[in-house]
Amino acid sequence: MRIGFDAKRAFNNAAGLGNFSRNTITALARQNTGDQYFLFHPGIKNPLFLPPENSVEIKPEGIFWKTLKNSWRTLRIANQAKNLKIDLYNGLSHELPVGIENTGIKTVVTIHDLIYIRYPEYYQAIDRTIYDRKFRHSCRVANRIHAISEQTKQDLISFFAAPEEKIEVIYQSVNPLFFQENTWDQKIAIRHKYQLPEKFLLTVGTIEPRKNLLALLEGMVLAKLYIPVVVIGKLTSYHLKVQKFIEADLNRLEVFFLPKIKDEELAVLYQMAEVMVYPSLFEGFGLPVAEAQASGCPVITSNTSSLPEAGGSAALYINPKNPEEIGITIKSLLADQILRKSLIEKGKINAQRFTGENFAQQLNQLYNSVLND
Repeated sequence: MRIGFDAKRAFNNAAGLGNFSRNTITALARQNTGDQYFLFHPGIKNPLFLPPENSVEIKPEGIFWKTLKNSWRTLRIANQAKNLKIDLYNGLSHELPVGIENTGIKTVVTIHDLIYIRYPEYYQAIDRTIYDRKFRHSCRVANRIHAISEQTKQDLISFFAAPEEKIEVIYQSVNPLFFQENTWDQKIAIRHKYQLPEKFLLTVGTIEPRKNLLALLEGMVLAKLYIPVVVIGKLTSYHLKVQKFIEADLNRLEVFFLPKIKDEELAVLYQMAEVMVYPSLFEGFGLPVAEAQASGCPVITSNTSSLPEAGGSAALYINPKNPEEIGITIKSLLADQILRKSLIEKGKINAQRFTGENFAQQLNQLYNSVLND
């Protein structure tokens, strides 16, 4: 097959959609060495992705399109994909190029979530308008919609009236490095590099209201639980609110903010942490839950949205709007080594659902189904 991808996020985004795009392209290319992959992206000086051997990068050409890279991505790709005789095009991050439905190329669009509709207060009005136009267009013209969770599928049906038979749920994959055991020396090196304590809780995700870090810290104070917390994720203005809370508690809370961490280091941190706590209010999937379980780290996460889909029976669940419950659950787990060991063992089994091999196999089945329709 000759498959095209909207690969902008793979080259440009360090986390989130970037990780998904890189994991997807890598998993497929590794399993299907006879296929050829065309990676459409606007170009970047310091790309975050080394493309597989059986792939070709397609970037804007000429001064006009190099200057208007966003317009190229929307308006030019369809024609280029047709000229390259691509069999199928997968928009990996919610959108498809304008006009691709008129080229004869079969299409799949991956929808991660519709959080901009559920939590509009977290987005600027102009961004909501753009997202809505792009998301609805791609879902309307795509041959099939790839939803990354049952939660996202139900949202597509509820908010977009998307036909259920058009939607395929395939859970995203975990980077293989999270399944690898790290050495004692690697752990010591990370501990020294970031001056971390011997024991700590870990939480992963952009420091924004939806990720709910404040409720985690409030719960710890209520439970009189003063174990250090390591926070991995990009800082936003919400960080200032969190910092004020820490200071108001007379700095008894010891919080380490590490906003720029490579996956290789994150994998080590998962294996060092006592527990990974992920009290997000809403997620399209919740990749850190699966990453932590693959790494052998016990997980406490929210009982909302797609998070129980990701954690399965191998996580403890809390009401993310109840800080007291969060604190009590953490304290109970830390005091129960038998439960902790059980969660680690069950987590590793659960994480096998999210290997690159399983993901690539399911995605290939979807592609073949679309091509044979």
